[in-house]
Amino acid sequence: MTSALAVAVMLGFAGCGEGDTAAAGRNESGGGRGAAVYASSCAACHGADLGGTDKGPSHLSIIYEPGHHSDESFRSAIINGARRHHWSFGDMPPVEGLSGEDVELVIAFVRAEQQRRGFED
Repeated sequence: MTSALAVAVMLGFAGCGEGDTAAAGRNESGGGRGAAVYASSCAACHGADLGGTDKGPSHLSIIYEPGHHSDESFRSAIINGARRHHWSFGDMPPVEGLSGEDVELVIAFVRAEQQRRGFED
């Protein structure tokens, strides 16, 4: 019985490694720090509800589903900025002042919200 419990605990921790955006997303789905960083660093352009503004696109657009824009794409856009390629909003500048952990929390928050709310066509 004790060894079965130990295996279960080890398996539970196996999915919680550093940089595991999916695990972080489960923790962020109700808000938390990722939501706060998103609100202060992303919402002005992408909307407090992730639905976009006249300055930037919706993160709920099907274009941002993981198979089309991976977590690495989000990470690169946040850190390096991104050239306009799907929208007419213009180039996205890099987001200044975020730590690596902040970037991961934002990505996890966006992914959790995408999963919870679904995508727009």
